[in-house]
Amino acid sequence: MTRPSRTLRFFAVIGVLSTAVFALVLLTVSVRCTCGGPGVPARTVLEIDFERPFLEHAADDPVARVLGGGGPTVDDLVAALERAQTDDRVVGLVAHVGGAGSGFARTQELRDAIAGFRASGKFAVAFSETFGEFGPGNQGYYLATAFDEIWLQPSGDVGLNGLMMQGSFYRGTLDKLEVSVRMDHRYEYKNALNTYTERAYTPAHKEASQAVLSSMFDQFVAGIAEGRKLAPEAVRTLIDRGPFLGPEAHKEGLVDRLGYRDEVMAAVKERAGADAELLWHDRYLDRAGRPHTRGTRIAVVYGIGPVARGKSSFDPLFREATMGSETVAGALRAAIDDPEVKAIVFRVDSPGGSYVASDTIWRETVRAKQAGKPLIVSMGNVAGSGGYFVAMHATKIVAQPGTITGSIGVLGGKMLTRQLFERLGVTYDSINTSANSDFFSEQHDYSAGGWQRFQGWLDRVYVDFTGKVADGRGLPIEKVREVAKGRIWTGADAKQLGLVDELGGWPVALRLARESAGLAADADIELKVYPEEKGLLGALLGGGDGDNSEAVAADVQVAIGLAEELRPVAAELRALGLGPGAHGAVSTPPVALGE
Repeated sequence: MTRPSRTLRFFAVIGVLSTAVFALVLLTVSVRCTCGGPGVPARTVLEIDFERPFLEHAADDPVARVLGGGGPTVDDLVAALERAQTDDRVVGLVAHVGGAGSGFARTQELRDAIAGFRASGKFAVAFSETFGEFGPGNQGYYLATAFDEIWLQPSGDVGLNGLMMQGSFYRGTLDKLEVSVRMDHRYEYKNALNTYTERAYTPAHKEASQAVLSSMFDQFVAGIAEGRKLAPEAVRTLIDRGPFLGPEAHKEGLVDRLGYRDEVMAAVKERAGADAELLWHDRYLDRAGRPHTRGTRIAVVYGIGPVARGKSSFDPLFREATMGSETVAGALRAAIDDPEVKAIVFRVDSPGGSYVASDTIWRETVRAKQAGKPLIVSMGNVAGSGGYFVAMHATKIVAQPGTITGSIGVLGGKMLTRQLFERLGVTYDSINTSANSDFFSEQHDYSAGGWQRFQGWLDRVYVDFTGKVADGRGLPIEKVREVAKGRIWTGADAKQLGLVDELGGWPVALRLARESAGLAADADIELKVYPEEKGLLGALLGGGDGDNSEAVAADVQVAIGLAEELRPVAAELRALGLGPGAHGAVSTPPVALGE
């Protein structure tokens, strides 16, 4: 069997790409262009599908979108509902809600957006086939209580049974594999290390986790009580009795009506008027246009995912973004240098990562303030450790009550895998030039002097971190170190401790941005994302250094295939601390601001 020539294969790839690009052009034009296309019906009911997980922000990368980096986003939903509040053509909202959620703080952001829409006097109906099918449905139900009416399919359930944190500990597994953990942290609440060194919660780990869980549960109960017009204690009693079968949930007032989708839609039509039409929220946004497109310019910069040096990226194995210091710092610089920008909103959703990368981004937040440009940080699900590091010098910090924040500390080190591989028949020998040549080797333990040097490294990072928190937040260093020690807090608790300024989401961040820029509360603003997004076609056609069509086609095909095959294996390796993205593994920085 003969192989086709390289030239023939090249032109074949060109042909495939040409067809794909042509299809993308048609798709982009049909989806995005509003010129001459259908408008918004005179009586419109917005439709939202919360069964699909909402992302913080869509990845601006074609491979990422193919592999799961696209989908409904929080910022698009907030924009659509804000636009619809004052649009007389929109009379109501109907949403499909399930049992799962997109994270507690993100669910609160979505609830806030729905509450803002309802404040305009328009109705909002939630429908669920089931809030958890023989499983927990807490987050989905919590979201549904933001609506003024909840429907449940008669065969469905309400998996309202309370919140639980469950830690996984791999000390026993690593012992059996003869993998030694040579890591350390600052200080006892920096609990990610316990995953590899303990068999159960330490007292400090349990204390911090219980405090976070209790705070979240209080918020959970308060939200349901407000939405369903029940006393908080009555809600707690109901939760202790849960989960509930559909008829039981209806009898207890947890849902308003039992019915199937066709019955829900018929009731919505009756409520909205016979001539009302349904329109998905993202299509509505395309047709009606985003809010905040004219006026004083406010920059928006996204910092999503673990913090790493280099460019921001999307990991197809875990379908998660990485906050690259080169990309994010560059975006902040561009916003600082743009004379039209009067304030910056920095949206952060990150569990932490590289200390050096976090420090690179932090420096640009300082420069923004030095340039006279207020910088408002808006936190998503989590802004912990490195995620808090990049935020701590902001003019104002906004978090949801359920945002995991803080974790002011450091951990690092390496795992010694020599014995594991020697059991598999692999042997090692080495030749060194210097006393500490093996400092970073996972086949050699630290020497006494090396371990001392490593401890000094951790101390240096911790002192730098806490000092910058004190400076950025205007707090005494003693108070910072009292609430630091690697401990996580909810946004509600962090506000009381002075680590954040206000509770809320996008609307609060934009209000603070206007105030900090000296603008009136109702001043027109233009929100511009930095770096400028190329979109799907632009990312495909724009290319980077050395890009060509053959490489792009190959990358897409290989990435899709490998991602699906390797994702389960990679997840197990990460959990064991041996794979990409594992905390403290040799593939990560020796000193990291991890969870």
